[in-house]
Amino acid sequence: MIRAHRIALAPNNRQATYFARAAGTARFAYNWALAEWQCQYAAWKQDNSLPKPSQVALRRQLNAIKREQFPWMLEVTKTAPQMAIIQLGEAFRNFFAGRARYPKFRKKGVHDRFTLTNDQFRVEGSRIRIPNLGWVRMRESLRFAGKIMSATVSRVADRWFVSITVETEDPPRRPTENQGSVGVDLGVSALATLSTGDTITGPKAHTALLKRLRRVSRSLSRKQKGSSNRNKAKAKLARLHARIANIRQDALHKLTSDLTRRFHTIGIEDLNVRGMMANRHLARSIADMSFHECRRQLAYKADQRGGQVVVADRWFPSSKMCSVCGAVQKAMPLSTRQWICPDCGVHHDRDVNAARNLAHYAVSSTVSACGEEGAGSGRETGVKPASVKQEISTEPV
Repeated sequence: MIRAHRIALAPNNRQATYFARAAGTARFAYNWALAEWQCQYAAWKQDNSLPKPSQVALRRQLNAIKREQFPWMLEVTKTAPQMAIIQLGEAFRNFFAGRARYPKFRKKGVHDRFTLTNDQFRVEGSRIRIPNLGWVRMRESLRFAGKIMSATVSRVADRWFVSITVETEDPPRRPTENQGSVGVDLGVSALATLSTGDTITGPKAHTALLKRLRRVSRSLSRKQKGSSNRNKAKAKLARLHARIANIRQDALHKLTSDLTRRFHTIGIEDLNVRGMMANRHLARSIADMSFHECRRQLAYKADQRGGQVVVADRWFPSSKMCSVCGAVQKAMPLSTRQWICPDCGVHHDRDVNAARNLAHYAVSSTVSACGEEGAGSGRETGVKPASVKQEISTEPV
């Protein structure tokens, strides 16, 4: 198993300057290689006898000219430009495989980073040795034991971090508390509503700090471009954005860790976040909840504990279906938060009912995978739950 540990660094001014130069060198090499790739690929399309561009050829080409044309590259570690070109090759490989979009040119100040190979640095306790720089203090020591593969130094706002990748043995799985299955309905008013009836509100960090964010943004816009005060205001705004992201990440990690620790099977929805963001009244609140990140964390944390995450189809009517009798309503506007089932007369909270339907779906899907037996959903229905899903998933929620 390959795991990464992201650790905050405590560099002095000289070390921070070196990091900025190395990140700038990596950015320049990436952009130079991307421009060369485009030119060589266009030439290859005109004349197929010419070689197609590759990251190996571009690395050799850069090594041949950098001493004469780019001597400032020699001031930082040699792996900064080389690994940047390798990453460009991975980006093109993902693009041609349909896993990513076409690579774009990197911008200064946006995800500044550079990568070191395992033979170019050394970790001892709470410090890391970097070529041409020396020892740099880390805020904590490396948590994982094993073969160190690489390290990526990156900047977030005005802070520097190092992400150390380690190849370790698969850790023993910590079993869940086996509290059964749970359905999780993600929403805007509450981050998550569980089938147990519990509600997790969520911090809503962006909404809480929106006034301060607007004030700092206005202050930045009034500063003269190129001035020191503008740079200070820009750093202040970046720190505020980083704080918002950290608050959101902290809440998501606490929620997902608690769910995967307690429940073996977790049912969630496959939300169309891009379509939901088209609603200009809710787009900011939806983005503040970070639904995709919540799903990603649930998936890998459940796998580490031997659990599973069952994702319901995007058209599964979790909100419109009665969790008691299984009747599906024809229409239910978003403003309807409470409703009574006309078939069985049960009063439902919209979010709790959706979470219970997701829990039933997760259990029935798990059982049907072992032989299409509809037992275990916890409710009385006239048909098998897994087959019901195929019949009722014909219209959107």
